[in-house]
Amino acid sequence: MARAQFLIPAAVALAGVALSSLFVVDEREKALVLQFGQVKQIKTDPGLGFKLPLIQEVVTYDDRILSLPTNPLEVTPLDDRRLVVDAFARWRIVDLVKFREAVGAGGETIAKSRLDGILNNAIREVLGSVPSTAVLSNDRTPLMNRIRDLSKREAAALGIDVVDVRLTRTDLPTQNLSATYDRMRAEREREAADERARGGEAAQRVRAQAERTVVEVTSEARKEAEIIRGQADAEANRVYAEAYGKDPSFFAFTRALQFYAESMKPGSSSLVTQPDSVYFDYDRFLKSIGETR
Repeated sequence: MARAQFLIPAAVALAGVALSSLFVVDEREKALVLQFGQVKQIKTDPGLGFKLPLIQEVVTYDDRILSLPTNPLEVTPLDDRRLVVDAFARWRIVDLVKFREAVGAGGETIAKSRLDGILNNAIREVLGSVPSTAVLSNDRTPLMNRIRDLSKREAAALGIDVVDVRLTRTDLPTQNLSATYDRMRAEREREAADERARGGEAAQRVRAQAERTVVEVTSEARKEAEIIRGQADAEANRVYAEAYGKDPSFFAFTRALQFYAESMKPGSSSLVTQPDSVYFDYDRFLKSIGETR
């Protein structure tokens, strides 16, 4: 009876010791077995693991790809145009021993702090070697790859692999936005003034060409009109000469009628003469026309 009473507690104690020597690793984790701070076992496969009770402990780490957003960082590219940059990194733990030695008991919290410093230094180094136009362009993939590669090399000492780095925001500092907008506005106004000047110059050329064309066409028309008028006058004189040669009295009669018609047009000059003037004596007037002719 006494022996049974002794065996039961011993069995319970042994069971407790056996259970304390077991540990479970989740498929999303990796584990280290430590003895007095020294790594004694690495458990990377999911499932049960064994450790020495009381003197060994198990520390687990996330085996998934983790993310790390950076705080807004001010950088100065080659053209001394300051920019504010946000980024985030994707990383994972690949060497548990290095990771433990580098961060100690701080684990992922210390790792994120040190990786944040590595990313900031890589961002400053890469973006500081190019002009701001390259940073603000739509295609920043080469720059992000350079930041990733530089961060990967530095983070390898921590047992960390930097999988990817992305620039999420690249803007001007708030205090520089107003000056930048003013400069952009001035540039656009200058371009508009240049366009207006070129348009005015082109309009002036078109206007001058049109005026020249008008003068040329008008001169040519006047020239043709004078030629036609001269030819008509010559023809009229020829007809008048022939008519005079055939019937001088009829010619004098038509000339008198023409003179009366011209002198009596509305709005013509006033005629001041004496009552016994030749103008009112048709026979004498015809004789004077004949003598003039």
